[in-house]
Amino acid sequence: GIMGEEITANARVIRSIPLKAAFSEKGIFRAEVRGEVLIRKDEFVKINAEREELGEPLFANPRNAAAGSLRMKDPKEVARRRLVLIAYRLGYVGDEGGNALPIPFERHSEATAWLSELGFRTPRQPEELKVCKGIEEAIAHCEAWEKKRDSYLFEIDGMVLKINSYNLQERCGYTAHHPRWAIAYKFKARQATTRLVAVEFQVGRTGVITPVGKLEPVSLAGATISSVSLHNEDFIRERDLRIGDKVLLERAGDVIPYVVKALTDVRDGSEQPIVYPEFCPVNDTDEPVRLVRRAGEAAWRCPACVCGKQTLRKLVFFVSKDGMDIDGFGEAMVERFYEQGWLRNFADVYRLPYEEIEKLGGFGKKSVENLRVAVEKSKNNPLHRLLQSLSIHQVGPKVAKLLAARVKDVFELAEWDEERFKDISEIGPIIAQNVMEFFRREENLRILRELQELGVNVKRSEEDLPPAERTGPLAGKTILFTGALQQMSRKEAKALAERAGARVLSGVSSKLNVLVTGEKPGSKLRKARELGSVEIWTEKEFLDHISS
Repeated sequence: GIMGEEITANARVIRSIPLKAAFSEKGIFRAEVRGEVLIRKDEFVKINAEREELGEPLFANPRNAAAGSLRMKDPKEVARRRLVLIAYRLGYVGDEGGNALPIPFERHSEATAWLSELGFRTPRQPEELKVCKGIEEAIAHCEAWEKKRDSYLFEIDGMVLKINSYNLQERCGYTAHHPRWAIAYKFKARQATTRLVAVEFQVGRTGVITPVGKLEPVSLAGATISSVSLHNEDFIRERDLRIGDKVLLERAGDVIPYVVKALTDVRDGSEQPIVYPEFCPVNDTDEPVRLVRRAGEAAWRCPACVCGKQTLRKLVFFVSKDGMDIDGFGEAMVERFYEQGWLRNFADVYRLPYEEIEKLGGFGKKSVENLRVAVEKSKNNPLHRLLQSLSIHQVGPKVAKLLAARVKDVFELAEWDEERFKDISEIGPIIAQNVMEFFRREENLRILRELQELGVNVKRSEEDLPPAERTGPLAGKTILFTGALQQMSRKEAKALAERAGARVLSGVSSKLNVLVTGEKPGSKLRKARELGSVEIWTEKEFLDHISS
């Protein structure tokens, strides 16, 4: 799984979560309750009215307000947001010793009803949670809810259909992303009409030019929409969009606004064509930079990517979780250091003036030391993580791993030609061209050399190799972790296992070789024991194996 955020203090002030619950009546002393935190529509209106009186920016919709509220540092302020947790599933349960127990019910609906008896706000039966006898009845129930969604207390964009029997759920199992025993039934997207009044062109960190339509503000699915992505030139041409057009909007999943079409039958002749810029619209260098569009690509791009705005976006991505994963190094910090003149390229991340940072407001010795430690730690990242951090167009984690596995160091890619890329079937000619362009620029190679001099790993490591080619102490093994580890986080344990040559699985199956158990392991331990072919290691045994 993915480690989330610590919000216990905020959860305590959500009234629909009981401070005490009699799980022990069924011999349960440790339990996982899954749910979703929401804000009622009427409460959302009140909250925005209060914010308007205080001169604070309004929330766009209840979903954003709920997510933002959970991350607040002051539980008293969270309490004022009047959040509601809808508990929809009883997950892991354990005894006093932390041993996993079977859920004491045969059906999901029974467990949900029990959670309600314990004091949790759950989907009410049979109005919100209904046990249906067949798929026809289930679909009819969904269609009925779609008709009355506007009168419901909360914003909803669909229903979830689940198999009720826990035994059948167990047999269906999970993919790496979701249970096979549940499926979403999405309602039709809400629609509205408004006028396209202007188009602005934005430049992303990889140089892609994105047209953004500016709209006459319109209310749609609980949010006020004033801008919408027009994606690329082809999107505009296919819909014959013009400035001044009346357009039909919808919100996919009640979240992302999308232009369906222009209402051409109401044009009056005053509409103007949307003209793509010939040169980079945000270039702040002395020479204008002509945009390019390659054959087979939908996007126009700025090939230079050296202006301040692009540099800032690249730096934000470089330190992010999807980049070098430097803990605590967020966007606001990058912007602040950029304003101070300390950050201008990737190498600057590793020569920050920590003594000067301590003098800035909002920083103390402890926070600066934490930042320094996180930056130093990132120097040991595998090569594929460095590659995916460089903002090379279309080079994400998958492509980065394919490349890192085939070079001794990052500089070897500067020697690759089109023929060399053809050896990798998963990489097409467009991505190959993007990589070659990046490594042909001397400025990029200079920064990579500086990173190397500053101690950043630029060589292929064991972790960059496919599992079958690794030679570490766990080479060829598959591994899985369960329970609370004491000496490392789950993320750190996974990284250690991969560096030792193992492949980390997402669940217990016949393919699993080793299960590492921490404190209070879950149902994975029971399943592994039932298989009989899985080695069970403690955390200490795992550390002993990888250090051998």
